[in-house]
Amino acid sequence: MSRKTLVETTINGEAVEFLCEPRQSMLECLRDVLELTGAKEGCLTGDCGACSIMVNGRVVCSCLMLGPEAQGKNITTVEGLAQGAQLHALRQKFLEHASLQCGICTPGFLMAAKALLDRNPNPTEAQIRYALAGNLCRCTGYDKIVRAVQDAAQSLRSAANEGKAAAR
Repeated sequence: MSRKTLVETTINGEAVEFLCEPRQSMLECLRDVLELTGAKEGCLTGDCGACSIMVNGRVVCSCLMLGPEAQGKNITTVEGLAQGAQLHALRQKFLEHASLQCGICTPGFLMAAKALLDRNPNPTEAQIRYALAGNLCRCTGYDKIVRAVQDAAQSLRSAANEGKAAAR
């Protein structure tokens, strides 16, 4: 019987403590311990991207990360892409563009797109496709997903420009 490890981390902007087995994946910790079920179990080998989260601003497959590795890290899950009922522009545009069907891949695509737009608010189509290449969808074509990311990028840039103009 192994001892549980206390992990202190920040998830979606809130300080969190949880206990986990040393060999328990972050995906298991999120879903089974913390009851954050947005990250989905797809392949458990890091090939599909369904379980993607952001760790210190970088996209990580949570099935390949051990829970104890979250110690001291800043983690964002798909649940963090909303403020109450207000959806992040990416989530809103995925809905508007019908960019999802079964929903298994959606959280991973959203997290990969968020990481891209955090680094590059005005990506080209090729840059979007490259950033999303680690995510697999079995239900729909990728074009709707790419168009949703392009539209979200435009919305986020417009909102940022409006905020700058209002500050003047």
